[in-house]
Amino acid sequence: MKLGYAIIYVPDVSASLDFFTKAFGLKPRFLHESGTYGEMETGQTTLAFAAHELGALNFPGGHVAAHSSPSPLGFEIALVTEDVHQAHQKALHAGAAELAPPAAKPWGQVVSYVRCPDGSLVELCTPVGSASDA
Repeated sequence: MKLGYAIIYVPDVSASLDFFTKAFGLKPRFLHESGTYGEMETGQTTLAFAAHELGALNFPGGHVAAHSSPSPLGFEIALVTEDVHQAHQKALHAGAAELAPPAAKPWGQVVSYVRCPDGSLVELCTPVGSASDA
């Protein structure tokens, strides 16, 4: 088995695609004509966004909408970059909320956390074993 994609359920798929483009420099790969599903170019594993109404179809018992949760949900998307400080500032300027500023970790990474307007939690980090951004 391998990880094929991660889907984040959001209130506005197009807005999430636009935010991830502005904040993280990712390129949209696909937006369904209905506007309820879209994907970003992220390498081998796809990052996708789906509208909450699709979540309602998939989960008849309901689901937690990340954007309306007062605290971030217990999962994150990690984006690897050589310059966490610059990426962090770019995300904040695009509208992300800071959860933790860039910090060097004992295992050799620089890591920060932001929360996107759609509620998703994003870790910005250098490659494991790289302290080049410290």
